[in-house]
Amino acid sequence: MAAITVTKTSRGKYEVIVSMQTTTTHSVTLTDDYYRELSDGHVTEEELIQWSFDFLLERESNTMILRQFDLPLIESYFPEFEETIKQSFA
Repeated sequence: MAAITVTKTSRGKYEVIVSMQTTTTHSVTLTDDYYRELSDGHVTEEELIQWSFDFLLERESNTMILRQFDLPLIESYFPEFEETIKQSFA
């Protein structure tokens, strides 16, 4: 099981550390609009990012996750991402 730590570094920017067999660090950006679109304010930004990493880790290892990306990029790799997350927070 992975330990995921999400830390806000500045407005819309987060550092995510995933501790597994290998520990990885990721820089993720999240706009206010995309945050509201996905969560409708039901969870914090950090919780949304943590959930997004849980989603990714169900599909690939932490070493395969990009080191730097904008959160909407997940949808281009996994088309079910946005619908899955919206249903989770509905």
